[in-house]
Amino acid sequence: MLNLDALPSPLWVLGTGTGVGKTFVASRIAHAWAERGPVSYRKPFQTGVDRADDSEADASAVAGPSITAESHVLLRAPLSPLAAALREGRTLDLDATAAWCRRPAPHPGGGRVLLEGVGGLMVPLAPNTHFLAWATDLRIPCVLVALGGLGTLNHTLLSAEALMLRGWRIEAVLLNPGADGATQEAANENATVLQGFLPIPVHVLK
Repeated sequence: MLNLDALPSPLWVLGTGTGVGKTFVASRIAHAWAERGPVSYRKPFQTGVDRADDSEADASAVAGPSITAESHVLLRAPLSPLAAALREGRTLDLDATAAWCRRPAPHPGGGRVLLEGVGGLMVPLAPNTHFLAWATDLRIPCVLVALGGLGTLNHTLLSAEALMLRGWRIEAVLLNPGADGATQEAANENATVLQGFLPIPVHVLK
């Protein structure tokens, strides 16, 4: 199994789509890191959350001892950030959000920074900008979270290829059978197949 404590900082937790368990994985990484020192978890975009009460934001699920958890753009409708912002008559300031992501860890003496993406890699943020195009400019490595069962081979290979073509460093692909109810056997078989196609470590979460 992947040594979570050995993952570099800063680091993105990205997913092949919605519902693959990005926040679950981010929480596991953040809490593993917190055993060695302070962690700053950042979620730049989240939809489906009432800005007046962000208790349902992913940041609240990750927060813990030695973990500072923050959200930046919260949007009410459970849609892409672009569609949700349009419903509210808002235009997202992507430059400001990038600067928010780049901030150094706020803890005395530093600390590690963990960022979580939104939806899949190419979810629209602005009329001509999807998440992958925007996040590539930040030049931060990632782990890629995927489902464990049926369909994950295609989605994972497409996502990994999109990242590699843009020059991303992918630390690992993490199959999460808990997100789609896949058996451990099926997830292990998919991991073996994926490993034959990818020059990246592929692990199954337990």
